[in-house]
Amino acid sequence: MALQNRVTPFSTIKAVPARGQLMGNRGILHGQKRQLETVRWRHKAWVCCALEHTDNRGRAWHRTVMTPGAYTELFFLDEVTALAAGHRPCALCRRSAWQHLMKALEGTFSRTPDLDAQLHRERVPAIDNNQYSVQECASLPDGAMIRHEGKAMLVWQDRLLQWSFEGYSAPRAIPSSLVEILTPPTLIAALRAGYKPHIHNSVKPLLAARQI
Repeated sequence: MALQNRVTPFSTIKAVPARGQLMGNRGILHGQKRQLETVRWRHKAWVCCALEHTDNRGRAWHRTVMTPGAYTELFFLDEVTALAAGHRPCALCRRSAWQHLMKALEGTFSRTPDLDAQLHRERVPAIDNNQYSVQECASLPDGAMIRHEGKAMLVWQDRLLQWSFEGYSAPRAIPSSLVEILTPPTLIAALRAGYKPHIHNSVKPLLAARQI
C-alpha cells in the first residue's frame, strides 16, 4: 500500500503509487506505524531535496522512508509542484538551486531563515483558510502554478498544463481572466527575477506537439 507522502500543488499530502522526481521535508509528521498524524509541519524550513545525494567523501546517503523518529520524506512530481506547495530548494543537497534562488531574491532576503519565515506567513492562509492571491493569468511567469476550473495548472510558455501525480497533460491557452495563484508570492517574485525551476519530463513532448 502506498504511503501518504506525495505532495500536491495545494500543499496537501496524499497516498498514491506514483513516484516523484524530487524529495523534501517539513519535519517529523508520522508515527510508529508510518502513518501521518494530524500535524502537517514541524518547522518553517520547508525544503525540496534531490532524490540522491552524496557527502563530501563521495558516500551516498540512504534512508528508509518514514523511519519512526526520523523526518518524514515527502515527494513531489517536480520542483514547480514543490514551489507551489511552499517548499524552497535545500541548501545542502541542492545547493546550486538554493544559491540561484537566493540570488534571484537578492535585496529582499539576506538570510535563509528570513525567507523561511516569510514563506510560512504566505503558506498558512492558503493551507488553513484556502485563501490565495488573485492575478491576471497572462501576467504570471513560467513556473507559476494556479487553480483553474478547480484543478492545479502550470503556466509554461504561454500555455496552461494540467497537473497530476503522473505528469502534465491537456495544454490549453492562457485565459484572460483572473486566477488564484497557488505558488507563494515570494516564489513568484523569484520566478520573475529569473529563477529556473526543475520541471517534469512530461512537459517537453506536450510543447513539441504544439510546434507540429
